[in-house]
This record gives sequence, structure tokens and C-alpha cells, in this order.
Amino acid sequence: MARIPLIHPEAVDGDLADFYDTVTEVFGRVPNSLRTMAHAPLLAMLMIPFNATVQREWSGARLSGRIKEMVIIKTSQVNGCDYCFAHNTALGEAAGITHEQVIELSSDDYLQSDKFTEHEKAAILWAEHVTRNTAQKRGDVYNRLAALFSDAEIVELTLVCAMFNMINRFNDCLQIDVEVQAEVDKIKRTLVLDPQRISTYLHWLADHWPREFDTINQQAADAAAA
Repeated sequence: MARIPLIHPEAVDGDLADFYDTVTEVFGRVPNSLRTMAHAPLLAMLMIPFNATVQREWSGARLSGRIKEMVIIKTSQVNGCDYCFAHNTALGEAAGITHEQVIELSSDDYLQSDKFTEHEKAAILWAEHVTRNTAQKRGDVYNRLAALFSDAEIVELTLVCAMFNMINRFNDCLQIDVEVQAEVDKIKRTLVLDPQRISTYLHWLADHWPREFDTINQQAADAAAA
């Protein structure tokens, strides 16, 4: 059971309602993780563009959504985060990751599997060691990655993994419940990010950034109590 009550879309108004509408545009729905994060609305608002641009496939990114989702699934599996695992196996399916591949990369034998390319194996291995906090001392793992990926791609890959280690812990510590499958599956529509949506969102955020922070924080408190 979730430790923090969710702030549901029907309970919000004002800037919070506009924020939820924008989240739906970018992510296809307002997931329980963001309904929880909305208790700290300004932080949630700032998290959206970072999360979307780091995780999704788009013209400003160097990595495909497929390889990013493999990294996220492995990170979430190592951390035991059921919430992120459920959402990203669904998004991974949209990226062409099969059920058999999910099973393989969730095991300890993925390096011997014939279901992944050498690029994918190197990325998954890097994600595992970043998540276990052993990457710093594993020059062999880094060298394997560096032989196949550019410096910019390695930075992006590491950001994806590091961000999801944070998100895994947020969702797990607060015991955020996984939505019903039909709701989870809405994420499949959002594999590729339209950069214009982020531009529109950032302009909206700049225009709506409050001068009085207490006002929007009170809106969140009122919605939580509704």
C-alpha cells in the first residue's frame, strides 16, 4: 500500500490542473509516481522535461529508445523496482523488446544469450555495474562499452541508468502501487518524444512559474486533502 496518498487529476485545479494536462500530453497519462510527486509540485514540474528528454527517443538524443529501455529494465530488475519494471517492460515492448528478451536480460546469463547484439550486451552490462555501484572499479566493463559507444553515447547511457536508480528508489521507498495493466499500457504511445512538446512545456513552465511559491504548494495540499 502506498505510503503517500495520490493526488488525482479530478482533485486539482489552477496551475496543477494545467500541469496534469501537460503531463498527459507528454507521457500519455498521469502515472501514480507523478500523482505522488505532485505533493511537491514545483519539483515535479522541473522533473518532467529532464525525465522525458533523458529517457525517450528523440532527435536531440543519440541513443535509440530500444537500448535505453533495455538499460532501464535491467536497472529496475537489479533494484527490484516492480513499478518501473512494469512500466518499462510495456514501453520496451513498444520499442521492439520481446518477452523472451526481458526474461533473458533479467537473468545472470544475458551475456551468453543470442538474443542481444554486442552493443546491447555492453550497455546492459554497464547498467548492471552502475546500479550495483561497481562500475568505478571495472575498467574491463567500461572498455567493452567504450569500444562500441562514443563518449556522448556513454554519457547519455549513464544518465539514463543513474536517473532510473533515483526513480527506482523514489517509487520503492514510498511503496507506489503499479496501476492496472490497461493504464500502464498507455505508456506505449510515448516511446518517441516530440521535441516541440518539450518546447511548449518549457514555455508553459516559464510563463506559470509562480512568484509566490506558497500558493501552488497550498493547491497541492488542498488537492491531497480532497
